[in-house]
Amino acid sequence: MNKGLFIVVAIALGIVLGFLTSAVFNKLPESWLQDYDYDPKAPDFRLSKRMKLVPHTVIACLFCSAIYVAAVIFNHKRVIDSFKPLHVLVILLAVPVIVIVMMSDRLNRIIPDQCWVAILMLGVISAIADFTEGNLWYFIEDGWYWPLLSRIGAMLLGAGFLFLIEFICETFLGREGMGQGDMKLLGACGMLVGLEGLLVLVYVAVFSALLFAIPLFIRKRIRIAKEEKEIRNSSNPIKTRQEIKARKANIHFADDPDYLAFGPFLSFGAAIFIAMEPFFYDHLIGYIAAIREMIFHG
Repeated sequence: MNKGLFIVVAIALGIVLGFLTSAVFNKLPESWLQDYDYDPKAPDFRLSKRMKLVPHTVIACLFCSAIYVAAVIFNHKRVIDSFKPLHVLVILLAVPVIVIVMMSDRLNRIIPDQCWVAILMLGVISAIADFTEGNLWYFIEDGWYWPLLSRIGAMLLGAGFLFLIEFICETFLGREGMGQGDMKLLGACGMLVGLEGLLVLVYVAVFSALLFAIPLFIRKRIRIAKEEKEIRNSSNPIKTRQEIKARKANIHFADDPDYLAFGPFLSFGAAIFIAMEPFFYDHLIGYIAAIREMIFHG
């Protein structure tokens, strides 16, 4: 089967899995999409948001198709021509889970524990695939343990890095920096992609997040300016300011217009890496080899 036919199959499979992922998401237990201590009887309780046909299911179909097509283009020789079933399985299963993570964090500011555990399990399957089907970044003469150390190291480094950010923010700034869901997610993604993939993942996540954060910041400044104008033009500025504060206080934390969930960008970075790993290998292996030489041989 030539590459063109595989691309057609990838598009069709992405559309089907996009619809199936949406259906699964909309059937998830309510507790999966709520904070740990949620109380259905609380005055500010609201049911979790679910995926709609437009735009969420459409986005899911497009995303799944795009990642699968990229996987065919960049992994055709590596995992299709020389068929590597475990590598294929990881790519096929990781993308729907990533879509659920992206939608859940975007709509409800929650990353279900079941999702990061699923990604962690896929990382374990990837580690098994390193031994049975080979690892792109390491050769057998490097030692059988290096691929495993790379994945475990990336898991600890990813989760530890976000934990450090959270600790600094809470200790010195008095506010939340990173949620526990982000820490667990990046740790699981580290197991999935390894140290080399973690570099790509973080770069893609930060860069793509900035594309959304800058317009969000501008919109926030515009809204604040409008609120200040409303207060100045009010016949009772003190009352108007209190009303604006009350409106903000009544907003559910998941509906905060100034909040930008980072989980979707972390999982997006993981999807980009697993789909385009040979491309990143070709462009990074020289730098990676130089770093290894410097670390192990001075």
